[in-house]
Amino acid sequence: MSLPRNRWLVLFAVLLAFVPIVIDMTILHIAVPSLTLALGASGTEILWIIDIYPLMMAGLLVPMGTLADRLGHRRTLLIGLAVFLVASVIAAFAPTAAVLIGARVLLAVGASMVMPNVLAIIRQTFDDPRERGMALGLWGTIGSAGAALGPLAGGALLEHFWWGSVFLINVPVMLLVWPLAYATLPRRKPTAAGNWTIGQALVLLVGLVSTVYAIKSGFKAGNSPIVTGATLLAGLALLAWFVRQQRRSATPMLDLTLFGKPAITMGMVMAIVVSGALAGVELTVAQELQFVVGYSPLEAGLFMMPLVVASAIGGPLAGYVTGLLGLRMVATLSLLAAAGSLAGLGLSDFHNPGLGVIALMATLGLSLSIGLTASSIAIMGSAPADKAGAAGALEGTGYELGAGLGITLFGVLLSASYASAIRLPAELAGALPPSASHSIGETMTAADRIGDAGAALAAAGRAAFSDAHAMVLLTAATLIGVLAMVVFVALRNYRETAVASAAH
Repeated sequence: MSLPRNRWLVLFAVLLAFVPIVIDMTILHIAVPSLTLALGASGTEILWIIDIYPLMMAGLLVPMGTLADRLGHRRTLLIGLAVFLVASVIAAFAPTAAVLIGARVLLAVGASMVMPNVLAIIRQTFDDPRERGMALGLWGTIGSAGAALGPLAGGALLEHFWWGSVFLINVPVMLLVWPLAYATLPRRKPTAAGNWTIGQALVLLVGLVSTVYAIKSGFKAGNSPIVTGATLLAGLALLAWFVRQQRRSATPMLDLTLFGKPAITMGMVMAIVVSGALAGVELTVAQELQFVVGYSPLEAGLFMMPLVVASAIGGPLAGYVTGLLGLRMVATLSLLAAAGSLAGLGLSDFHNPGLGVIALMATLGLSLSIGLTASSIAIMGSAPADKAGAAGALEGTGYELGAGLGITLFGVLLSASYASAIRLPAELAGALPPSASHSIGETMTAADRIGDAGAALAAAGRAAFSDAHAMVLLTAATLIGVLAMVVFVALRNYRETAVASAAH
């Protein structure tokens, strides 16, 4: 098949479609304090508002990716953009936390129809490995820098507008990208075989969401262990049934043999752990900067700019350094550098950041951008063109599942550390609701309600959060450091395998 002459315009269109999807993963992190106060949301509601989006996407990406391989990537992407547009408007004007959670579910439906098709269209448009590496490097730049840019964009909007503006900003972008995508994306006849039934898609979705929900609720005090255990077993049983059906089918909805390739398997593991750690860390840092240090939303977003700039540089570099050093060394070294950066940030004083913190933020953005983009190059390069949607969906699922679990697990760790560290003022002990010690947001809400007497409570909350924040960052550093060692061992034969495959 000849290469499309307008392939770089096609790339521009799909990357533009990807921008609001990836920014929406993190733009809310900076808006948490504003949301908490405006909607009167509890700590649990805030966690659901944030992580229902990646959790739903984790369950929807594989069904949507494999469906797109059968219906056509262009058509599925265009429908997804329209759904995302409608959901953005609903979210912007949501009057309650419950409505906002529902709008985030609809956003996830639209985004899950877009994300795997961005990767699939890149895979099918660029047959030349060098051009594909460059295209995926630019995709990695959008992914890394876009996620990091979310807090800055959110901060800038919140400086002048109400919290709903972080969703309404999607509308002009979608109105621009939809006609561009319609005009430029190639119409290809789908060639993928296999069954796709709504029943199997729902089984996968319910299985994933039930399993993750059980993990979420299992860490929270007051939940019934019987209900949590039953939910976990039901979710795992549904996932096991789905896998069994796929392995027995001659034309499965999802070809599980993709996991037989080390690059795809380790790419999934990297995506889950790294995106989980980063989502938890970014949410934690955003709250630290605003609640504790006293930054405005815009100032907090600007604080993360070194991460944005370095991430943008890392994507295009990934293809070059991977060809020079090999995937194994690039992935391992980049993860070790990221772990060191997180550990350094965990031990840093954000009140007096200095050049050291700027350097650590930049190193974190550069190392993760290079590592994750190199992983994307290996995953999409290892996948057959007719299964590009499925491979892209698997990679996206890793990111979303990791982000959902990361926000949950690090949120629980943060809450537990915070609750054990806070020392409520003795003179206010009888006048405070029990929730005042659950999270920094609920502490600050309680402090606002009691007026001048709340100053001591707010000070106690800031001191406790600083301690909890350090624990979260050091835990993330440990996780990524362990992952670096796992990747180094698991990919020991990757270079030889790749070369051998290319020879044939």
